[in-house]
Amino acid sequence: MDKNLSAAASMNSPAIYNLHLVSDSSGETVTNIARACLVQYENIQTTEHFWWLVRTPGQMNRVIEGIRNAPGLVVFTLLDKTVRDLLEQACRDMRVPYVSAIDPVMQAFSRFFERQASSEIGKQHVLDDDYFRRIDAMHFTVQHDDGQSMDTMVDADMIIIGVSRTSKTPTCMYLANRGFKVANIPLVPGLTLPDSITTAQKPLFVGLTREPKSLSDIRQSRLRIMNEQKATGYADLDAIREEIAEARRLFVKHNWPVIDVTRRSIEETAATIIQLYNQRHNTQNT
Repeated sequence: MDKNLSAAASMNSPAIYNLHLVSDSSGETVTNIARACLVQYENIQTTEHFWWLVRTPGQMNRVIEGIRNAPGLVVFTLLDKTVRDLLEQACRDMRVPYVSAIDPVMQAFSRFFERQASSEIGKQHVLDDDYFRRIDAMHFTVQHDDGQSMDTMVDADMIIIGVSRTSKTPTCMYLANRGFKVANIPLVPGLTLPDSITTAQKPLFVGLTREPKSLSDIRQSRLRIMNEQKATGYADLDAIREEIAEARRLFVKHNWPVIDVTRRSIEETAATIIQLYNQRHNTQNT
């Protein structure tokens, strides 16, 4: 094969790398950081090795053996110095790259606060008031999913409204995990929302919409998965256009903010909703 063609083929072939994620807690932090970075690299594939709740030298020795069997970048969040030193020395001996995911931030906090962190393992997961607030929010959101429990829906922090398949439920669950009590209401052609809901003062109302063709594709896929053939215009493009137009008229009527979720992830949609909520809260308090 021509050398240039061989080089080009090599560049187009996805590279596969081992990635070891090591944590003395649940692994949520190191995983989120690693994946937030990984999405910036195209044509890269990783085999992820997860090592959670690593708190003793014996546990760390098993991690080190795993790294030795599949060398690759090691990203860790470890607070115990003895356990951490074992990993770092082993990585140096094996000539494996390693990095602490939170050291730069912790060091910046220490300089800013002019004091050292307590280095207490799992402290971010303690059963404090914030934890129970999030659990309570999760229960509320499950109970008020898809238009359920209308009589208590006005107690929500946020009410998400949109036509079918605009990611209302996953967005609400993500927000609930952040501690917000969220309800969602599906907009069905021909049905109107009760005044007791639309005139509620406490919740932030947010309308979700999606580009018609994208929504049609999602609904068609949904029908195939469910092995259904609806005779209605559920996935019909023209019917969907009218459905979205009707939803937008409702949003405009009530002056509700609207988010187009066509090219947004659940996290991006939720972040925008939280910004709207905070802006509203700050305005009410001034």
